[in-house]
Amino acid sequence: MAELPLAPVDRLIRKAGAERVSEEAVVKMVEILEDYALQVAKKAVEIARHSKRKTIKAEDIKVALSM
Repeated sequence: MAELPLAPVDRLIRKAGAERVSEEAVVKMVEILEDYALQVAKKAVEIARHSKRKTIKAEDIKVALSM
């Protein structure tokens, strides 16, 4: 089951210019966003552990995004 709520993702797609959005499209976008976020989070965790920290900082996320 999806972790992200569907309504905010629907709003993001509409903000990008869509007039109408199917529920199937929103569900697919949620899946993709969750997969991507999980990949970034895993990299950020590795970065924090390498720095001997348990706390993930904003900089860890920034670095993870650039990898």
